[in-house]
Amino acid sequence: EEEGATSAPENTQENELATAESQPEEVTTKEPQLEPAVEEEDDWDKMDWENSDITLLPKPQQVEEAEEDVEEDLKRTKKAQATAKGTGVHAEGDREEGDEEEEESGSESDSASDSDASESDSDSHSESDSTSATDTDDESSEDESEDEEEERLERIRTARAKRHKRIQEALENRSRDELRSPICCILGHVDTGKTKLLDRIRNTNVQDGEAGGITQQIGATYMPMDDIKKRTEHMEEAKSQKFNVPGLLVIDTPGHESFTNLRSRGSGLCDIAILVIDIMHGLEQQTIESINLLKMRKTPFIVALNKIDRMYGWKAIPNAPFRESLASQGRDQQEEFKSRMKAAITNLAEQGLNASLYYENPDIRKYISVVPTSAITGEGVPDMLLLLVQLTQQMLAQRLMYCSALQCTLLEVKAIEGLGTTVDVVLVNGTLREGDTIVACTLNGAVVTQIRALLTPHPMKELRVKGSYQHHKFLKAAQGVKIAAHGLEQAVAGTQVYVVGPDDDIEEIKDECVQDMDTILSAVDRSGEGVCVQASTLGSLEALLEFLRSDDVKIPVSGINIGPVHKKDVMRASVMHERKKPEYAVILCFDVGVSKEAQQMANDMDVKIFTADIIYHLFDQFTAYMAQVRERKRAEASPYAVFPCILKILPQFVFNKKDPIVLGVDIAEGIAKVGTPICIPSQNFITLGKIASMEMNHKDVDIARKGDSVAMKIQSTTAAESARLYGRHFDHKDELVSHISRHSIDLLKENYRNDLTKDEWLLVVKLKKVFDIQ
Repeated sequence: EEEGATSAPENTQENELATAESQPEEVTTKEPQLEPAVEEEDDWDKMDWENSDITLLPKPQQVEEAEEDVEEDLKRTKKAQATAKGTGVHAEGDREEGDEEEEESGSESDSASDSDASESDSDSHSESDSTSATDTDDESSEDESEDEEEERLERIRTARAKRHKRIQEALENRSRDELRSPICCILGHVDTGKTKLLDRIRNTNVQDGEAGGITQQIGATYMPMDDIKKRTEHMEEAKSQKFNVPGLLVIDTPGHESFTNLRSRGSGLCDIAILVIDIMHGLEQQTIESINLLKMRKTPFIVALNKIDRMYGWKAIPNAPFRESLASQGRDQQEEFKSRMKAAITNLAEQGLNASLYYENPDIRKYISVVPTSAITGEGVPDMLLLLVQLTQQMLAQRLMYCSALQCTLLEVKAIEGLGTTVDVVLVNGTLREGDTIVACTLNGAVVTQIRALLTPHPMKELRVKGSYQHHKFLKAAQGVKIAAHGLEQAVAGTQVYVVGPDDDIEEIKDECVQDMDTILSAVDRSGEGVCVQASTLGSLEALLEFLRSDDVKIPVSGINIGPVHKKDVMRASVMHERKKPEYAVILCFDVGVSKEAQQMANDMDVKIFTADIIYHLFDQFTAYMAQVRERKRAEASPYAVFPCILKILPQFVFNKKDPIVLGVDIAEGIAKVGTPICIPSQNFITLGKIASMEMNHKDVDIARKGDSVAMKIQSTTAAESARLYGRHFDHKDELVSHISRHSIDLLKENYRNDLTKDEWLLVVKLKKVFDIQ
């Protein structure tokens, strides 16, 4: 049966091929003038049948459809097949042969009668064959592309699972015997002495011409443990202290930049923070913001109560431990310190924080340790360094265990003469080697490049040598490093840097790398209406977007960017003017510069640019701007926004019965405002004019609310209104009602929503029915 089924199409092809070859002979004998065209037809037919051989081979989808058709046919002919096996197949073969004979005789008669008909038949046949071949090719290419995409996703999933497994193994292999250096940030209000304190930590012995073992690294100051031991040797606690961490890594950039630079995703960059408070001024705005930031990130911190040397009569002992310094002061200085210390602890308590002097702390897990310091004299700095080491070893040992899995955060992108574009990174865990393939995130997606050089500056005393860096083949965490590599011009500060290992899939790592950017881009309003936001780093951009999205603020964002403001950013913001949303033609810039050309263009295109280094300041600027915009809109809408009111005429106080009508009224419901159009629904909605002025207790007023009694002057605006008379067209039995419309209600909603009470909005609904407003 199978042989019969397969042989039938072959016979069909042979017969039809013979028929097609016989056609040209008859045509040439009867119509010799068409010989060239017939030769073309002959060639075309051969090509046609060659194509037919290809298309007759069924594709997978055609096979499925054919099988379904055959199954239906078999069901219908089940009885016939039961009586005689193979009948259906042979009958089908006979039928095909009969069809072939009919086609043969039909084609002969057609060619004999008219060659043009033959040409049209062959053309249509070839077109249908080529169409079916094209459709089949499209379907197969779609299937192939889907298969390729599925394979790629599967490969990425497998590679990600393997990489996560390797990271998990690295985490499990960590040991308390091998700790990395804790990473420390310094936060506080402006002028509290953050930078000075950092200089004091960094530059202790430089004036003596010694580097003191302190190495200045990119983006961070690394203090080896030998130096910390040397600086705390006069303290009693230090003598019995066991030091397990290799040193301290203090992030150079003081303030919020270093903190908002860090990603909230994953384990943050900062292990412990120093909050600097001026003992003379107590908590200030930015200090409170810093506390909220630390609470949000759940980062442990200590308080450096700075500027103790500013207290009257304080006798400085350079670089002395605080308790030794305090003991040498007079009684007045000790009393002043106690009162100022108590005030600082009270201020911290107001922010929901328990605090205590570090050497009187009953529980380091529940109380914030406060260390009095002086950045000028160095007093209290040894106490602070020792406390940082003690706290990190006791409370953060689990977090500080060295892990071989790479964790590297990009801090800044810089162009260095002779090196090209470089990136400053903090290597938190793992190792970096020269020649490693790395993946970094840019605004345009992930970039794969190779490390050309790993650089750190020379020790302190050689910092004056311009552009002099030490080259390394290999670096181990934790430290600040400068990486020189191609293609990092658009790298985004605050993102993670990945190293491609021998077992890693580059596509998978690129996919992982851009996920951070995807979460940020999801905050952009898809409607395209909103302000534009620019920030210096991805972390600060995320913090700003989170702030703008919060319930208290709710400012829509239509576009984001990282880096300085250029002309293209101004062009993007100016689109809001075309969208009839001029109040959103604004760029909010957080910690970034604005080029002169961009500022000039912004002035020309009426785009507002607000810049600030603190998120709250940016919000305050924008809020003040939006308040101005709202006031301007309200002023424009005021003549057309009709407030709802119902007035009752006091018949004993009718002072003028004709235009302008002056009478006394009670405000029964709503708000009566100067400029409100008045009509009388009970008298076929006749209009009287607008309220020109009102008096209450012989004083002019612009607004009167429910329960007030006022003398009112109604001025006509048309000739018909000027003819209205009290006593003829209306009297005290008729209620006077503000003439509202659909347009006036929309203006009320848009500009005066919060000015109307719930009862007044209910009155608007009631009047809508009176005036039959939809």
